[in-house]
Amino acid sequence: MSGDTTSDVRRAAPGGRWRTMGGFAVAAVLLFAVAPTVLSDFRLGLLAKFLCFAIVAVGIGLAWGRGGMLTLGQGVFFGLGAYMMAMHLKLADAELYGGPGSVPDFMEIAGVRELPGWWAPFASPVFTIAAILLLPAAVAVVLGLAVFRRRVKGAYFAILSQALAAALAIYLVSRQELGGSNGLNRFRTFFGFTLNDPVNRTMLFFIASGTLLAVVAIVRQLMYSRYGELLVAVRDQEERVRFLGYDPATVKVVAYAVAAAFAGIAGALFVPIVGIISPADIGILPSISFLIGVAIGGRATLLGPVLGAIGVAWAESSFSEQFPSAWTYALGAMFVLIIGFLPRGLASVTAVRALRRRSGDGGRQSVPEQREVAV
Repeated sequence: MSGDTTSDVRRAAPGGRWRTMGGFAVAAVLLFAVAPTVLSDFRLGLLAKFLCFAIVAVGIGLAWGRGGMLTLGQGVFFGLGAYMMAMHLKLADAELYGGPGSVPDFMEIAGVRELPGWWAPFASPVFTIAAILLLPAAVAVVLGLAVFRRRVKGAYFAILSQALAAALAIYLVSRQELGGSNGLNRFRTFFGFTLNDPVNRTMLFFIASGTLLAVVAIVRQLMYSRYGELLVAVRDQEERVRFLGYDPATVKVVAYAVAAAFAGIAGALFVPIVGIISPADIGILPSISFLIGVAIGGRATLLGPVLGAIGVAWAESSFSEQFPSAWTYALGAMFVLIIGFLPRGLASVTAVRALRRRSGDGGRQSVPEQREVAV
């Protein structure tokens, strides 16, 4: 990536500042005003679930779209955040309905009378929130340094990350103190709020909406910063970046850790919204589903992963309602058509239009510069 190109990318951000602020304002109105008004409680809960997937997709867009890291194992970090939140909610319910020192209901059914020692810290909401924010990112840093410093990339990194997701799902199935294959469910409260109250369900939707807007703003800032330019340079010319004195492994680890942190937060929100977390929600198939939404929306753009993740989740829900026995074929056909005819995702359509408008100014931009600005 040439110096002129990176300068154009850097200048593109301030020029679109008002357009970006307007986009955030429209999104906020749609999420905080329109959606609660026009959607039923059931549909609003579904949209809140889809927003959790979109939060994961934003991180994948940064790591894969900008950094070239095909992350097929985001279910690992999603599961870490989800299970930590689920443990806290089960402990809070046990104390509220059973008294201090009580064990969660599924442990009582299994005949467990004493809480495992490693569960105890999650009784604290402060510890739980801190662990959700820090532990997935810390795991990603350790894994990233171990992998990227050995220059593992491409398909090898994708297979390794997917293997980690499969290993975690298998491990959780064997841990009866985490619910085994059934997982953790039947949550009654969320930090003191009753979960079966429609008002509190709407509050969860607002929390998911605000979190999504926040992570999109963070990723946008990273994309148009000096770090964002360096991340794209590592994706396109890793050896050249190394010769210039930068450590590509460190650059990749940062993006990988940010994506992991977003996935952990999404998992933590998923638990009270959906009401269950099990190994089936964090294995290979969920990790691939996260990636499909990003690919369909447009992995190299800011909003493409968000719209793709929500769109794929909505299509999956709609197809399963209309075609219970054939919805997987319909979803697969949609994926094949979009990837076959629009390999850079649906967002590439708007990008091409923007480039055509730019090319009408006398062709002052070269083709490589236009391509880089488009993403």
